[in-house]
Amino acid sequence: MSNSESIENGRERMLIGDFRRLYETVFPVLFRVSCRITNSEEAAEELCQEAFFRLHEKNMVFPNQDEAKYWLIRVVKNASLNYAKRKVREMRAYQRVFRENTGKVDTGEDTFIKKETRQEVLEALDKLPEKFRVVLILKEYGELNYKDIGRSLGISEGNVKVRVFRARERLEKLLSAGNNTVNA
Repeated sequence: MSNSESIENGRERMLIGDFRRLYETVFPVLFRVSCRITNSEEAAEELCQEAFFRLHEKNMVFPNQDEAKYWLIRVVKNASLNYAKRKVREMRAYQRVFRENTGKVDTGEDTFIKKETRQEVLEALDKLPEKFRVVLILKEYGELNYKDIGRSLGISEGNVKVRVFRARERLEKLLSAGNNTVNA
């Protein structure tokens, strides 16, 4: 064995030893963080393992073990948050499909009532002041978030929230007043 080969073997052993120490000291922290975010021990273990695989595959070098620890924490935190978001989206999709499959077929009367109600809402919406009508249309029909509405109208996100709230209140009053005059 040549001198350069023994030096190279020594480096590998040192890297493996460093990796093992890093794994043994950081894995419990990563696991607790991931487990808390994902609410799943299996998912947490898998995400932690994946982070260590990424570290090893990329042959990343850090100035010290703390830097490696912080990198791993960021990777596991982000992966766990993505996992949790994906699970929420999946759950909502399943619920939506389940609700759609259990829905009843509308009768002619139901269809008429829905059409009439939709017309009443549109008429009441037209009676709202423009600043309330526009934000409500963008929110409910455009399905925009408050931030995007604010950007498109040139107002603050907080102002959008207030306007949407007030628009809904006024719309509710207009609709209930319309129902009272019909019923009276």
